[in-house]
Amino acid sequence: MLTILVATTKGGCGKTTTATHLAAALAVAGHQVALADADRQRSSLGWLERRPATTPAIEAIDWSRSLGKPPKVDYLVVDAPAGLRAKEVKELVQFADAIVVPVLPSAFDEAATERFLERLEELRPIAKRRKPVAIVGNRIRPGTRSAERLDAFLASIGHPVVTRLRDSQAYVEAAACGLSLFDRQNQRAMLLREEWQPLLSFIDDADR
Repeated sequence: MLTILVATTKGGCGKTTTATHLAAALAVAGHQVALADADRQRSSLGWLERRPATTPAIEAIDWSRSLGKPPKVDYLVVDAPAGLRAKEVKELVQFADAIVVPVLPSAFDEAATERFLERLEELRPIAKRRKPVAIVGNRIRPGTRSAERLDAFLASIGHPVVTRLRDSQAYVEAAACGLSLFDRQNQRAMLLREEWQPLLSFIDDADR
């Protein structure tokens, strides 16, 4: 089993959207997948409750109070709580095989991400590159000053920027129905899904 931790120290950066889409993409690909929600807001669990029975199954795991025993699946995606304390970061990173860190084009998010990455680098599995870390630029509006500033920030952090995801209402519309872009076959969803392929390749490489 490969455990993917989606984490950051700041809320509102697309952590749950990233976690639910990774879980859905892997389930649609035919894998056995579980989605563990470690955030007390339980947003990922709410998404799973809305998920239609006709879509590929994703096992729901409630870790909002404490971490439990991992299920026997191919992939476990963990939606970490926002505002992680040092002890929580260490516990979750030890549990994970790969870490995905979403960041928004915002000075506040960039500063919070930089502090989080510095905290990660203090942990031996990260410092020795035994556990890969992927940065995901989220809700990007190409051609804007904020996007340009984010590009400059991402170029300076020392971790691979795996992909950049455009800002789109398609994510909001899908989440309201317990769906992801990988569950939809319209042209808009198919175009946006292409931006996820580098991240899925990162997960595939981590599983080897």
